[in-house]
Amino acid sequence: MRPSLDQTIMHRVTDTISIDDSELEESFVRSSGPGGQNVNKVSSAVQLRFDARRSPALANDVAIRLMKLAGSRLTKDGVIVIIAQQYRDQTRNRADARERLFDLIRQAAVKPTVRRATKVPKAQKKKRVEGKKHRGQIKAMRGGKAFD
Repeated sequence: MRPSLDQTIMHRVTDTISIDDSELEESFVRSSGPGGQNVNKVSSAVQLRFDARRSPALANDVAIRLMKLAGSRLTKDGVIVIIAQQYRDQTRNRADARERLFDLIRQAAVKPTVRRATKVPKAQKKKRVEGKKHRGQIKAMRGGKAFD
């Protein structure tokens, strides 16, 4: 069932993020790998493009984290390109590509916790230094008399 032109599909990624279907651009190419004679005739691989930089659905901090997570899948223009060719039919590859993009967005939506530096307690420092002194004394006792 295809929606009419005035009706758009929203893909719910998280509770706060929904991606409009018009933001996803799909192109179909011939897949490499197994498939017999079918592989040369059918364009079953999917190239999914998503403009993370200009997406109104993503907050700025989420978009920045998403672009970092995308790594080599990110173009210079801020477009994420995901290629799916695992399956032999186009519909499964489309679903795979979308799910992989949505997983990336879910990972980017999680705000990382900031690490707070903690101070080493004085007792711990003292224990460490005493251990080092003790070890040094043991090593100092190993030396025999020097012959003149």
